Amino acid sequence: MKLTTDSRETLDVITVEANRIDAAVAIQFKDQMREAVVDADGRVVLNLARVDFIDSSGLGAIVAAMKLMPDGRKLELAALTPTVDKVFRMTRMDSIFAIHDSVESATQSAI
Repeated sequence: MKLTTDSRETLDVITVEANRIDAAVAIQFKDQMREAVVDADGRVVLNLARVDFIDSSGLGAIVAAMKLMPDGRKLELAALTPTVDKVFRMTRMDSIFAIHDSVESATQSAI
């Protein structure tokens, strides 16, 4: 599991450089997210453009990452593939997270 961070003016974009977030990588994902968000000053957007599959462990890892956010900060999601988007909608997690169509739309949003 590899995550890359791109710090922009008002937000940090964390990109998942893998096609799956599942039980095999969930703990590693949480650990890397903890490191990535510990010093977050502004908004944090998780770019899921490359993720084609997510299972319940992966979904739980993203929720755990949300809970790791510093006080007053929220984890936003961007660029969900159709399969991943379906999982978020079926589990109603789309009501918990701000979900953007793309990283660019997240950057322009003032949430």
